[in-house]
Amino acid sequence: MIDAYEDPGTPDTRGGWSYLWWLVACQPGRSLAGALLGSVWLTLMAGTPYMMARAVDDGLVPGHMAVLAGWSAAIFVLGAVNAWVSIMRHRTMTRVRMDAYFRTIKVLVGQAVRLGAELPRRADAGEVVTIGVGDVHTIAQALTVVGPGVGAVVVYAVVAGLLMTISPLLTGVVLLGVPVVALLAGPLARRLQGRETEYRERQSVLTARIGDLAGGLRVLNGLGGKGLFADAFRRDSQHLRAQGYRVGAVASWVQALGIGLPTVFLAVVTWIAARMAAQGDITVGQLVSVYGYVAVLVGPVAFLLDMGYQLSRGVVAARRVVRLLRHEPPPDEGTAQAPAEPAALHDPESGVRLRPGRLTALVSAGPTETGAVVDRLGRYTPSDVTWGAVRLDAVPLPEVRARILVADNDADLFADTLRNATGAGETRPFRGAGNCAGAPHAHAPAPAPADAPPCAPSDAHITQALHAAAANDIVQALPHGLDSQIDAQARNLSGGQRQRIRLARALLADPEVLLAVEPTSALDAHTEALVAERLRSARDGRTTLLTTTSPLVLAHADEVIFLVDGKVAATGTHEGLLEYEPGYRALVARDTEEEEVAR
Repeated sequence: MIDAYEDPGTPDTRGGWSYLWWLVACQPGRSLAGALLGSVWLTLMAGTPYMMARAVDDGLVPGHMAVLAGWSAAIFVLGAVNAWVSIMRHRTMTRVRMDAYFRTIKVLVGQAVRLGAELPRRADAGEVVTIGVGDVHTIAQALTVVGPGVGAVVVYAVVAGLLMTISPLLTGVVLLGVPVVALLAGPLARRLQGRETEYRERQSVLTARIGDLAGGLRVLNGLGGKGLFADAFRRDSQHLRAQGYRVGAVASWVQALGIGLPTVFLAVVTWIAARMAAQGDITVGQLVSVYGYVAVLVGPVAFLLDMGYQLSRGVVAARRVVRLLRHEPPPDEGTAQAPAEPAALHDPESGVRLRPGRLTALVSAGPTETGAVVDRLGRYTPSDVTWGAVRLDAVPLPEVRARILVADNDADLFADTLRNATGAGETRPFRGAGNCAGAPHAHAPAPAPADAPPCAPSDAHITQALHAAAANDIVQALPHGLDSQIDAQARNLSGGQRQRIRLARALLADPEVLLAVEPTSALDAHTEALVAERLRSARDGRTTLLTTTSPLVLAHADEVIFLVDGKVAATGTHEGLLEYEPGYRALVARDTEEEEVAR
């Protein structure tokens, strides 16, 4: 089975069938063993009727008790051996399925990491969750075809050969029976694929709605929109339920045929064999063996139908996985050398220029305008941004990510201890934050070398980052401090607490350039003023951009850039823009008045 740290390989994304075959080809030895054990298991089942026929004809009918006892003992030994083979087959097939399951998970996780910030733009959260939870399991289950599926075909041929020694008529009936069963079940399998595809698409949409509901429940309560959203969710879930019933209706027919048709098949062959025995064309022992052979075939025929059912569902799931794997991140063709010293970031589209080592505030009436500038400066969208004398997109992306950090105010927080949620559990090179063992040093004007030794942040680093984000009280209020568990997205914390934890995480990363989007929007005035003051000290000598309209933050900025319609309209200090720029004053004066009223 694939190791946790093993490379899963390069998946075949030409289609659903190609992906399923790739999963089989990734474990050829185990797949071959599963097919061999499945074939031996079902073939040995066909050996029991043969031995029973010999026991009846050679022992019971002539009255040779010793012969009868010998064949009975042989049947017992055969059953014991086949039980062991069945155990090994089951173990092998479990490993085949688990390998496919974990290999697909690793491929999907690798693709999510590779896409990075592009993932939300290419696939919604509901689709990713549905693929990771439901489709992966369905794909793994479809690989049952490797064991019992192959064995069913083998035993079908073996039984046909054994029946040929008894009666060509019975052999013909058996050989024609399975194709007839397949013809009857085939249209249902194709219909099931269509129903299953539609169901999975609806399920993805509803899963996304659940995530939205869980994340925005507090806001919905405050706006009084919880009932409206609940009604919409109820309607969507009823549509999904109705679609699930349609899938279940087709699936029930497929499964019913998987049991019913082989039973009818058994009855027809038994009736023909009984008439032949009555006419003396075959012996009683051969009649018993014919019944046993066909009874053995009930299982393989059911396996064949189930194989079609599982493959139909597996192909649908594999196509969804392939569709996600086909997404490609923007090409990284950067080969230029990044600036060795801190350099200015310039966005020609807006006119924004970040001077190194300064705390800059970006102000606009529209958050989408400042967000677009940050995306360009952080190289999350194509642009003509320059970094010093070099185009930003000409620098290799790993170097950009290592030195320029975009900190969103709604960035994900994972379920873990608070220590790990802040990134304190990560091992990485520290760039200018000091050594790993001691207290942080003053920020250096130049970035540390890329080959700096990796280490985990010390308690001094963690304490400094939490202090700068005014998050000490959060740690003190939790029962186990930094080792306290937080929920996914830190839903057991308030909005302001989550925002301060995100800010502490960004400060602990200590990037050369920090681009923070509305880092204090959810904080009260007192805490916001405290964060603004400490943030300036914590980022002293480092390039920092904050998007905000809060006067409490703007007053601590070295430079304020005012945007109008996405273009730079004015630059200067907060006090200077308040005095000379009417548009800026109209935008931020409301906040100033509110602060005065609050006092």
